[in-house]
Amino acid sequence: MGLGSAFVLSAIAPSILSGDGFFATNPPIGFQVYPIREMLVKDFTGTLKTMAGMGYQTVEMCSPSGYISSGFEPLVKMKPAEMKKIFSDLNLSCQSCHFTMGEFRTNLDERIAFAKELGLSYMVMSSFWLKETATLDDYLKSCDELNKMAEKTSAAGIQMGFHNHDMEFHKLDGQLIYDALMNRLDPKLVKMQFQTEVITLGYKAADYFKKYPGRFISSHLSDWTADKKQAPIGKGVIDWKEYFEAAKIGGVKNFYVEMDFDTYKDSSAYLDQLLKS
Repeated sequence: MGLGSAFVLSAIAPSILSGDGFFATNPPIGFQVYPIREMLVKDFTGTLKTMAGMGYQTVEMCSPSGYISSGFEPLVKMKPAEMKKIFSDLNLSCQSCHFTMGEFRTNLDERIAFAKELGLSYMVMSSFWLKETATLDDYLKSCDELNKMAEKTSAAGIQMGFHNHDMEFHKLDGQLIYDALMNRLDPKLVKMQFQTEVITLGYKAADYFKKYPGRFISSHLSDWTADKKQAPIGKGVIDWKEYFEAAKIGGVKNFYVEMDFDTYKDSSAYLDQLLKS
């Protein structure tokens, strides 16, 4: 899931891209629930109301049954239709959710049914989480497995996504794991969700959007200082103007800002001004 909290600039249609600025109209801003999960499981409606009151309009969930070990167990019994109604009552929308490989392997059909009832457009696999001793072949076999799973989600009208973490930006057999994944995953069945945190390893999102045009559906945003400490968006080393221009090439439609809770205000204010300019 990555570090910190998350905003999402959701479902940006090509018609609102502007030649003079990034967007002709300011897109909706939302959040990913993982970083605020302790608050969320204690008071689901109240926490969402708090976030909506801060101006956020969209939610990216984590599958409760897949994230039990991360603290989501109290939400397992909540029906997706109930979640959807709470979102709607608070004028929030939820189009995307993170899932684990384990739950896909054991119960994919039920997970698709969950996604349909919640009203999702995207089911995002949050890394394979292979052992540190995994070989490049292990990663490629997991890609083949995900391609097959994506055939089912696609048939159900849902786009499969893949979210990277730091481990995909290490090398095996002299090859960057991320590039190996891009070469193996089906470009139509599995779109990518790029996490900008890998700037701390020397990799820029903009470079990958240009290298693999049209392969991305979304991206998680976080900013970092030169000494690899998290900073509010716009106060770190990432060139966000370059990033958003390249995101058009990458095909990115959803932008998730992953930051610690105390950076919410500054990060959203910066993005609001940037995207209006």
